[in-house]
Amino acid sequence: MIPIKDDIPSQKKPITTIILIFLNVLVFIYQLSLGREVNTFIYYFGMIPRDILLGHNLYTLISSMFVHGGFWHILGNMLYLWIFGDNVEDAFGHIGFLIMYLISGLAGSAIHILTALGSKVPTIGASGAISGVLGAYFILYPRAQVLALVPIFFFLRFMALPAFLFLGFWFILQLLYGAGSIGGGAGVAFFAHIGGFIAGALLALLVRNRIRRRIRYEIY
Repeated sequence: MIPIKDDIPSQKKPITTIILIFLNVLVFIYQLSLGREVNTFIYYFGMIPRDILLGHNLYTLISSMFVHGGFWHILGNMLYLWIFGDNVEDAFGHIGFLIMYLISGLAGSAIHILTALGSKVPTIGASGAISGVLGAYFILYPRAQVLALVPIFFFLRFMALPAFLFLGFWFILQLLYGAGSIGGGAGVAFFAHIGGFIAGALLALLVRNRIRRRIRYEIY
């Protein structure tokens, strides 16, 4: 399913979301300029589980969140961040949203490392952090309507789905794909998605009452 938009307007300009998208796109454009040297860039800034366990290159826990493996990779991540990030940023505030985003990304990396002990393959992408945004949205706005492009047999159809259904189904898919990837090297860090989502949901639960008092509209 491909999300198109949700039905909750932003209460204020999502500055942090825009900056994060800008930085990710800027890094990707730089990657494109590297040509064949892009693999060296990925190995330098990607997060390698074995290195982290040895205490090496800890900066890659952050830098890897801004490196992507291709056009569709970054397009999908930035689409989800744009659609769901603004409302979560409304709830957490600009700085709080950035902290939540980074913590979710770190949590995703931690879970991935635990499932890929000794791996020398670099992990890249903002998916863990963005999964945290989805987890927070799932908790804060479960009844929001998400317009999505849904495949039905051989056709694509626009459907409005409640956020808890859209994001819940997304999370279940990550669990299924993650379970199927154990020991198989799927090429996608599904457990980073799972870890990030859970971290974002937990952070939303921790601040939900404070957020409910602070903002002017009802948390779903």
